[in-house]
Amino acid sequence: MTTSFVPLVLIGGLTSAGVYLLLERNLTRMLLGLLLIGNAVNLLILVVGGPSGNPPIRGRTSADNTITADPLAQGMILTAIVITMGVAAFVLAMAYRSYRLTTEEEVGNDPMDAQVSELAAQDAGAVKEDLPRPDVARDTDAADELDALPGFEGSK
Repeated sequence: MTTSFVPLVLIGGLTSAGVYLLLERNLTRMLLGLLLIGNAVNLLILVVGGPSGNPPIRGRTSADNTITADPLAQGMILTAIVITMGVAAFVLAMAYRSYRLTTEEEVGNDPMDAQVSELAAQDAGAVKEDLPRPDVARDTDAADELDALPGFEGSK
């Protein structure tokens, strides 16, 4: 099976443009990136599906084709289109909600994430003696409040 070079270049271009747009902090650009990647995947499924042929209906022929087209690729593309539109609707709803709450479309840094990063950087510089050690007296096989099954004693 031979594949034309043009669809492969088109798939690569759509995928790279989609990934570039997904890396932006603007929600509209993220949505466009998702749509481009979805279209690239649809084209990839179409190219991998093989050459065109007769309709997959018994007794039907089309333009002197000797092989029958694969209906699986067509079904997968239709399913991928539905999934892409569902994801696009979800991201569009998130962008609309974010814009209504903050009147801006940029995704900002989370202040709690910055605090966690600062604490992690401080803990990385801590000496091993400063780290808390487990309580050996509490480390038993008996059931306690932290067990998932408090009434289970284990098989002894």
